[in-house]
Amino acid sequence: MSTSQQPDPRDRPARLTVGVVGAGRVGPALAASLQLAGHRPVAASGVSDASRRRAEHLLPGVPLVPPAEVLARSELVLLTVPDDALPGLVEGLAETGAIRPGQLLVHTSGRYGAKVLDPALRAGALPLALHPAMTFTGTPVDVQRLAGCSFGVTAPEELRLAAEALVIEMGGEPEWIAEERRPLYHAALALGANHLVTLVAQSMELLREAGVAAPDRMLGPLLDAALDNALRSGDAALTGPVARGDAGTVAAHVTELRRHAPQTVAGYLAMARATADRALAHGLLKPELAEDLLDVLATGTDGAEGEAR
Repeated sequence: MSTSQQPDPRDRPARLTVGVVGAGRVGPALAASLQLAGHRPVAASGVSDASRRRAEHLLPGVPLVPPAEVLARSELVLLTVPDDALPGLVEGLAETGAIRPGQLLVHTSGRYGAKVLDPALRAGALPLALHPAMTFTGTPVDVQRLAGCSFGVTAPEELRLAAEALVIEMGGEPEWIAEERRPLYHAALALGANHLVTLVAQSMELLREAGVAAPDRMLGPLLDAALDNALRSGDAALTGPVARGDAGTVAAHVTELRRHAPQTVAGYLAMARATADRALAHGLLKPELAEDLLDVLATGTDGAEGEAR
């Protein structure tokens, strides 16, 4: 058996120089991943102290310079700024002549497709939208999490293979998203991931209020099982008092939430209504039990001042 070691990616000739405009949580991680694939990060820009620390940590030795200088040094530029800032950034870079013909310009916004890069396209750049469907921490663990991560890919048809190749080099799985479907795609991810964090954080706060010393330890196995069941079985995985039609239990929940955490009531009722609708549609909630339950969800009580029956 050969004992020769695999070559270090840093010893391979870099194929593209890489720059990052917006050293938030995403950009440095993607650039570090591209570095592992043989590309060479050469410049980054960041405004806040936190952004600068992240860049220094994930991209050691890479200089922090203004955005125009990042573009001047880079063949592949990652635009990793907040969604609302992206159109203005692209227009500004195009108007100042910072964009070069043939330059690969990649944004990571989930909301936008390639059209937002039209000013750069008119300047001769090659526009790509590569959105990693992942939550980022701003630490090296993000690079590891990119392995097997799906990316929402949108690009002109002639650049599709190049876009997908970059995703694969970062260890990701390309998923083609049509331009007009980008907002819907992004809304789906926000609904599933961003709102999940809010729900879990609220659940942990309520468990602490109920006297549970380690709510994370209690919730961990339950949430792991619920997520696995949901991914495997969809609506068939629904359980709990709403799916069972336990109107009295749901009313008791609302009463306690009003008393201890009134800020959670609106979210609880909204999610319970959505759950009831899905349980009814899939035959999990019996119609004869649904009427009382829906009355509770409409009024927040069971007609007996919220006491459990």
